[in-house]
Amino acid sequence: MTRIPGHPPEPPEPVRPSVPDRVRPSVALAAAASALAGAGVGPARVEAELLLGYVLGVSRGALAVADPLTPEQQGRLAELVRRRTRHEPLQHLLGSAAFRYLELAVGPGVFVPRPETELLAGWGIEQARRLVQPEGGSEPLVVDLCSGSGAIALSAAGEVPRARVVAVERAAPALDWLRRNAAERAGAGDRPIEVLAGDVADPELLAGYAGRVDVLLCNPPYVPDGTPVPPDVAGHDPADAVFGGPDGLAVIRLLLPQAARLLRPGGLLGIEHDDTHGTAVPELLRVDGRFVDVADHPDLVGRPRFATARRAGTPG
Repeated sequence: MTRIPGHPPEPPEPVRPSVPDRVRPSVALAAAASALAGAGVGPARVEAELLLGYVLGVSRGALAVADPLTPEQQGRLAELVRRRTRHEPLQHLLGSAAFRYLELAVGPGVFVPRPETELLAGWGIEQARRLVQPEGGSEPLVVDLCSGSGAIALSAAGEVPRARVVAVERAAPALDWLRRNAAERAGAGDRPIEVLAGDVADPELLAGYAGRVDVLLCNPPYVPDGTPVPPDVAGHDPADAVFGGPDGLAVIRLLLPQAARLLRPGGLLGIEHDDTHGTAVPELLRVDGRFVDVADHPDLVGRPRFATARRAGTPG
């Protein structure tokens, strides 16, 4: 620096902290987990591993041997962590949700499938498998109403290859995700499913299938209006896929006559419900009079989660 005579010396330039070009995964992971935990997001360590793996393009198990993060990767991870601390769903950030043996594309406009629903899907898959005839003959017809991303329908199609599966969804944004997932699974070799736009409230819903359905499954909106829900849900899952009227049973009440119309005699019905509905939904099924063998089933922590029943009558 050249000093001009008669002028005071210029102040020295500030020393800028050096930023390493690359950061070890363990360091980035610790910082991400700390930020998530500080925002009340959890399990913070698991979510940080998933986000870091997504940025690096590796599985969680490979993080320990992954290459250090480039500055660009550091920036991507920081942005994802920032969005997650604002309770944007993890599945939206990753672009997919795990469900049974599937990875389903999800994002704004569609309900993110939850682990609890895997139990209903598993029950329906077990029933469909029992109906598969080993040597030719008819194939079980499985219908998934309020299909959303297609989690239940696509699981059934993938795990019961002999089944014919129909997925029905009303909301246009969710239908886009459903069709995308259906196309991807068909491209992966699963049996294609039939995707239809339809409303449970429509008395002519699936008119061509009346009396023919073997297994009917539904994860409807069932949370009572006004119930506080986590910010990940309140700000991102579509409200009409979450809330089911003042007592949470509005859509389920509409569903029962549709199920009675669509199921063949002896056909099976499975409905997910709120954990406060362990008595109410089975009672609705019994009072209806068209269903027998009514039962309720708990979720992984013992809360009432889904009800099942059989369509009255003798199979033809």
